[in-house]
Amino acid sequence: MDPAEERRHSKRQKDYINKLGSVPDSEYGIPRRCPCGGRIIDEVRRKDDYDTLPGKRFFTCKNYEADGFHYRQPWVIGVQEEIERLTKRVEEAEQVMLGTLNFSKQIETLEEQVKILCEQVDYLTVQVAMLEKVSFD
Repeated sequence: MDPAEERRHSKRQKDYINKLGSVPDSEYGIPRRCPCGGRIIDEVRRKDDYDTLPGKRFFTCKNYEADGFHYRQPWVIGVQEEIERLTKRVEEAEQVMLGTLNFSKQIETLEEQVKILCEQVDYLTVQVAMLEKVSFD
């Protein structure tokens, strides 16, 4: 093998190894698309397949090959991770809602204070007008 071809081959191997690590890291929750670009199908094992669990479900890439570049994730694990992710989002939304409730209470308090201050300004304006009237007379 000539040196240029050998370098190209080693680069391809390095790319392959780097991609192998990124595919499992991206498998979390219900996959939407496979890293290869293929769509994800809902696969159900048939009874005639050699398996102790016929009917087991998987999220599988349409172009699935056992080379490490395609998704084939058990359905239960994907759904469980998705539920955990959604539960976390709901908890975060609840925190935002509680914060909003606190803000609306603060806004009501500030509105009351503004109303009181406006009344005081009106009273002082009347007092200033009366003093100006007395001093000019």
